[in-house]
Amino acid sequence: MTVAIDVALEREGVGGLETEEMTLNMGPQHPSTHGVLRFVVKADGEVMRRAIPDIGYLHRSIEKISEKVGYHGFMPYTDRVDYVSAMQCNQGWAMACEALAGITVPRRGEYCRVIACELGRIASHLISVGATGMDIGAMTPFTHCIREREKINDLLEELCGARLTFNYMRIGGCAWDLPPGFAARALDFINRFEPLIDELNELLSFNKIFVERMANVAVISAEKAIAYNLVGPNLRGSGVRYDVRRDVPYSVYSEFQFDVPIGTGEKGTLGDSWDRYMVRCREMKECCRIVRQAIEGLPAGPVIAKVPRTFKPPRGEVYVRVEGSRGDMGWYVVSDGSAFPYRTHIRTGSYTAMSIVEELSPGLMIADLVAVIASFDIVAPEVDR
Repeated sequence: MTVAIDVALEREGVGGLETEEMTLNMGPQHPSTHGVLRFVVKADGEVMRRAIPDIGYLHRSIEKISEKVGYHGFMPYTDRVDYVSAMQCNQGWAMACEALAGITVPRRGEYCRVIACELGRIASHLISVGATGMDIGAMTPFTHCIREREKINDLLEELCGARLTFNYMRIGGCAWDLPPGFAARALDFINRFEPLIDELNELLSFNKIFVERMANVAVISAEKAIAYNLVGPNLRGSGVRYDVRRDVPYSVYSEFQFDVPIGTGEKGTLGDSWDRYMVRCREMKECCRIVRQAIEGLPAGPVIAKVPRTFKPPRGEVYVRVEGSRGDMGWYVVSDGSAFPYRTHIRTGSYTAMSIVEELSPGLMIADLVAVIASFDIVAPEVDR
């Protein structure tokens, strides 16, 4: 019997059984993917040989829509580019239109934009941090993150009447000024929330199991991150200290003091999944610093400039950049002098992050793919648009 088994093994391969590559589908709707994403996974057992992103399941022709609804009418659609952090999308479109027409936003309007965007960035990072833990199996931190996010949503609902897709900004400024008492309530939240970040780190970030699942997984060097055009926390996680708010200042960010956290290889190798995750935790503290400075230095005056109802910027083209929650977000708009853009294109961080997944995947476990996607903080509408 033993001889027969040995003969069979020799037929299958030298010294053991040959294995067969499996093709698995993760998505397009899968509990471990963030949104409508699909990965075609070529695996040998639980070890991946390749994970190929297959995008397009959420494509809505949103850039083409801008050509049909006009400059003012496109503002609500920008919320859908990144529904988890919509304020920066509002700001990017408004800035592009303002650059085309040479409009100057009142200082109070710029401060209101900064306050809204930084609160939105904290809310987005809370979803990312909590969902990363939940993807790996830690359910409790997510409930704490959602609790704090709901408090931010309460503030933003008070500001603009919406909790997810805000439509708060306008060409020339903001739709509404801060309501009475808003600044004090926002400052109370910041003062209470900032110490909770350290508690979250003790609960999740430095947890032994969490570190073992994230450290040394999917390491990206600084050179490779730049070559693949990664942006935001995914780029900074590889040790590249680059932030549009600081390095290509816009709005009134040059007036605020804040640091740009980067990956340090503290728990593993520089540029691993833990570093990308940890950059977002540390960025939340910097967001608190910016909001506090903006509230304390809030100037008086109007929040919006006078802009014609029929907005027809002169012929030309413009490219503006904002630091979205997922990094450098670019807005390219071409005007032909009419009330409708001739062409719009939006550059997003999630789209570029998808391009590196296939190179990182060989040799990782299937379960690691979930951690990698979570560490990139991919939002599906940013990928497809």
